[in-house]
Amino acid sequence: MLRIWLTTGLALLLGTCSLPPSLLEQVQSRGELHVLTRNSPTTYYIDADGPTGMEFDLAQRFADHLGVDLRITVPDGVNEIFRQLESGEAHLAAAGLSITDRRQERVRFGEPYQEVTQQLVYRFGRSRPRSLDELDGTVAVVAGSSHEETLQQLAEDYPELEWKAIDGVESEELLIRVAERELDYTVADSVELHMNRRYYPELRAAFDLAEPEPLAWAFPKNRDNSLRTAANEFIQRMERRGTLAQLHDRHFGHTERFDYVGTRIFMRHIDNRLPTYRHLFETAADDNSLDWRLLAAIGYQESHWNPRAVSPTGVRGIMMLTQRTASDLGVQNRIDPQESIFGGARYFRQVRDRLPPEIEEPDRSWMALAAYNVGFYHLMDARMLTEQKGANPDRWMDVRDHLPLLSQRQYYTQTRYGYARGREPVIYVDNIRRYYDILSWMMPKEDDDEERLAEETRAPDGVVIEEELGEDGD
Repeated sequence: MLRIWLTTGLALLLGTCSLPPSLLEQVQSRGELHVLTRNSPTTYYIDADGPTGMEFDLAQRFADHLGVDLRITVPDGVNEIFRQLESGEAHLAAAGLSITDRRQERVRFGEPYQEVTQQLVYRFGRSRPRSLDELDGTVAVVAGSSHEETLQQLAEDYPELEWKAIDGVESEELLIRVAERELDYTVADSVELHMNRRYYPELRAAFDLAEPEPLAWAFPKNRDNSLRTAANEFIQRMERRGTLAQLHDRHFGHTERFDYVGTRIFMRHIDNRLPTYRHLFETAADDNSLDWRLLAAIGYQESHWNPRAVSPTGVRGIMMLTQRTASDLGVQNRIDPQESIFGGARYFRQVRDRLPPEIEEPDRSWMALAAYNVGFYHLMDARMLTEQKGANPDRWMDVRDHLPLLSQRQYYTQTRYGYARGREPVIYVDNIRRYYDILSWMMPKEDDDEERLAEETRAPDGVVIEEELGEDGD
């Protein structure tokens, strides 16, 4: 009888003791994923339409995948990111973090999703160093960054190497200081340099400091592995479906081609030509529900904002309208800036509206630009070839890869509208995207009052944003 009672009591005791919920279960039960990140163009920032950036988009999709809200916190520096992660104040860090041996002693990394290369950066006009032995000055890096770790390792072979680690700044700020001659050198990831050369074309990569490094999300070491496992499966699924490559193209694809002379000329024309026509671009954009900076970028690609521009084929004016298109739009004088800009805006809107409704932004705008350049029906042919080859005809990055096939006989003979110079719209769209980025950076949407500012930078539903700034506001 005693044995039976003990057995029954033990069973009851075990039945009342359950394992604590896993980290993944806690996230789902609370309905919130708390993510640490950095405020930079390669990770997370707020533009005219709200939060964006490669890391933000990835984190938002992961939160949606889990069925929870996203809570974003921007700590004051890389060191603070790791401190908060180690103390369990957040679930993960999505901050463009390189996987290094030293960091793996503090956190667990997930599945890599991108590669970058650390590069020594200098300003054009200064003597280019070919190795660390040729440095004539001090290197500045972000404190706690993988760049600092690399310099510490290199110092073993280069004992005279001098650098300073600055806390509470982002790599972009150090790049700006190099461009403005306030610093001699800095170290930046290749993607950061590509992004910032659009705005500071004097920046140059002297040489690579290390082999390419993978980027990954970081997770606390003192928590269970359930959330990390779910994130790894999510990243792998994104890669298999091509969504990861699409996000990379959306944020970085158009930055890989760089034209130093063209960028400098564009910056000058922003100062001496754009002011004359800006009000026309703004009015035309408002009338057609467009971003005036995108419309201005189209105008610059077409004519460099020259109202009397004429091509060998007879198109003319700021928006380079053909005679037939101008007639259809009611444009009587193509070299009149107002008629040209207003007509070009209506035409671009019409092309964008004609696209199938399943094409979403920003792919919709990029395809409309391609159609503006090569013709609507040639774009449809390219979408058909894209689908035939098993890619997605609703994604610009896939159509972009197949547009050049329109100039190859074995492919254009299969299409309804035949031959087209398919490489031109690819370059055309890339150029406009770069001009648009520069205009967006130099001329953000004006905020007439605090209410408008709050509305334009409001996080989308399900996103909470917290920024932890230093005393100086960096």
